[in-house]
Amino acid sequence: MLVFLWLLVLKCLVLFPVVAHDPRSAVRSFDGIFPNLPCDVRVEAFSQEGHFRTFTRRSSPPSDFRQDILASQSTLDRDISEAVLAMQPLVLVESILVIPDEDGRYSLLDVYNALSQTRGLQGRLYLSYRRNAYIPLFEEVTRIEATGRRNVPIEDPAPATSIPQSETMYMRLRDANFGNTFYRAQVNLHGYGLRYSLTNSRTITFLMLPAIREGRFFAQIYFEPIAEGILIYSLVGIDVSNFIYSQVHIGSAFSVRLAVILEWAVDGITSSR
Repeated sequence: MLVFLWLLVLKCLVLFPVVAHDPRSAVRSFDGIFPNLPCDVRVEAFSQEGHFRTFTRRSSPPSDFRQDILASQSTLDRDISEAVLAMQPLVLVESILVIPDEDGRYSLLDVYNALSQTRGLQGRLYLSYRRNAYIPLFEEVTRIEATGRRNVPIEDPAPATSIPQSETMYMRLRDANFGNTFYRAQVNLHGYGLRYSLTNSRTITFLMLPAIREGRFFAQIYFEPIAEGILIYSLVGIDVSNFIYSQVHIGSAFSVRLAVILEWAVDGITSSR
């Protein structure tokens, strides 16, 4: 009898294998990630421009950043925001944007392929109040090899068929205000989605003076397929010298740059279908 029962158990295991439940396999909702979000913020998040907020340490002590940012009121992985807050930046820019897609047309693979096409950043316009005109923010964008300090141009890759666990890429952006700037981007699968980490790999200068030291611009952009579409949550930290802070409205300057980066990502994602 015991042998018969053991054979029966084995048969059941073959016919109905035990599958471990992965909570990440369930698609989350926007309200599930951001419960009790103010109505106006939610409306802006679903608009074409998205919701943007700027904080400065001069108006708020560093400890208040954690309380004020919307990420702290969400179920997002704390690693996303903590990676930026740990550098104790002078300025923070936070953004929430949703690409509407209730039909599930867009996937993380579409996100990854969009982020791989760095040249798509080139020539995107922004409104320059100083010049009272729309001008290219990044006049030239070049993907480069990370071989020492050389700037060997390389082509963007063909669309991938799978997402690597982690990938690092380097680029040179000729910025309308800061001249040649150099960045390191890392893409990796994270939590329920994909994280895009961007930092300056060399000091950014303004009027030939050091403005943002290497690694003192740091952006975390997180993408997650949700019930309503593709959620894009961003947090950017920036540190500048007192002189540069007095000459440049850093919060506004990098809100514009984040907006252009998000526009590039959204265009790349939505053009895949």
